[in-house]
Amino acid sequence: MGLALRSILGAIFVTVCFIAVCGQTGGDQIGAVSASLRVGEFDHALQLLQPMLVESPSNPQLWTLQALAYAGAKRKKEALESFQHALKISPDYLAALEGAAQLEYEAGSGQAIPLLHRILLVRPSDPTSHAMLAVLEYNRGNCLAALQNFDRSGDLANSQPEALRARGSCLVRTKELDKAISVFEKLLEINSSDTVARCQLASVELMAARPKEAIDVLIPILQATDPPATVLQLASSAYEAMDDTPNAVRVLRQAIVNNPRDVDLYLDFADLSMEHQSFQVGIDVVNSGLRIQPASAPLYVARGVLYVQLAKYDEAEADFEKANSLDPKASLGSVAQGLEAIQSGDPDRALARVRAKLAKKPNDPYLLYLEADILTEKGVDPGTPDFARALSLAERAISIQPSLTSARDVLAKLYLQAGQNKIAIAQCKKALISDPKDQTALYHLIQALRKSGETAEIPQLLRRLADLRAQSTREESQHNRYKLVERNSSGTAQLAQP
Repeated sequence: MGLALRSILGAIFVTVCFIAVCGQTGGDQIGAVSASLRVGEFDHALQLLQPMLVESPSNPQLWTLQALAYAGAKRKKEALESFQHALKISPDYLAALEGAAQLEYEAGSGQAIPLLHRILLVRPSDPTSHAMLAVLEYNRGNCLAALQNFDRSGDLANSQPEALRARGSCLVRTKELDKAISVFEKLLEINSSDTVARCQLASVELMAARPKEAIDVLIPILQATDPPATVLQLASSAYEAMDDTPNAVRVLRQAIVNNPRDVDLYLDFADLSMEHQSFQVGIDVVNSGLRIQPASAPLYVARGVLYVQLAKYDEAEADFEKANSLDPKASLGSVAQGLEAIQSGDPDRALARVRAKLAKKPNDPYLLYLEADILTEKGVDPGTPDFARALSLAERAISIQPSLTSARDVLAKLYLQAGQNKIAIAQCKKALISDPKDQTALYHLIQALRKSGETAEIPQLLRRLADLRAQSTREESQHNRYKLVERNSSGTAQLAQP
């Protein structure tokens, strides 16, 4: 979700720099350069400046004028080099600082930050510099610094929608929900038809336990023809928080009818069914989703959880197994905590990276686990050297750090593959002592018990697994509200030109 802001400076900033430079420099030659810059004859200005720079190569004003001419000619690389040359001659030359900061800022470079701080040493209350710093710090994920600079930027940032989105997002991250609400309300004052801002405000209202206010904010969109699914989802959550379950169900059903391929809508309905113990109704809705999306692992998991509530344990196990076969890296039976390269489908690169690190730190338990995990995810067969290595690595990892549950999860998976179900059971139980919420260990334990013929404990474990999945679903719902606030409020940002 990118944040596309335009430059705040443009011609206004060039004019400020131009006055700062030309106000300190006289002579007919400078006047001719100034006139060329003023009318946009940038190449002519550069021609005029060449002999002047040969004669006075240590004049920062001339280098700054050259930078402005290059900038006007869209030759930003040369412009930045000229500003930097001026700063080598005179490190505190304000016009060059401003010009270099602007160009670095437009490029999204963190090099703008120290330049802006140097400007603020000269002009501590400069709103433009504070606004630019706020955006740059926000882009770096440093919300505390961003908020401080937004506060010091005055009305400059407050007048621009995308800066307000960034500010509101930071306030949500820092859990200042009342302030965030005020910011998103300001966004709607600027543009009442801003649907994104309306959804963001409603989402924050819901986070702040103000569901009625969230519905009030969403009413204009809900009354329109074919509201977006995200709006209907949000409204459903708000109605449910108000104990208005009929309306929660109504708008969610409307969303499903309008967007029958959206898996998240069926998952929300399954969660709503769980909350109200309408398990069969939830199963029926998930079934309709599976008819359209028969390869959706999350839908099988959701249906399995509902089957558990009806004590249909065989059906639940079958659904969990189906989900695991469809998407082993994202379902109940996967560890998959390895490197990004695994998730991007490049396990060989991940393996090379981990092994390079292990060469330097051969007893690092997490690195040992990672290599075992990567080998396991690649697919290893019992009796092969890679299988033996993965087993050995995971065992070494837990011998060094017994509480490393992810390594025990890998061990359990490998022992299950090898048919050593008793050892797999032992590893799962030890993992669950360290982390009672380890869904991977629970799933493997159920598998191992089933293969061992020890089925008495399985219903209880399935109920426990279902409860954890339901809890995860609720947490994911909260996370999705946060992501909705982040929509159009993240990524590389720049302020818009007034």
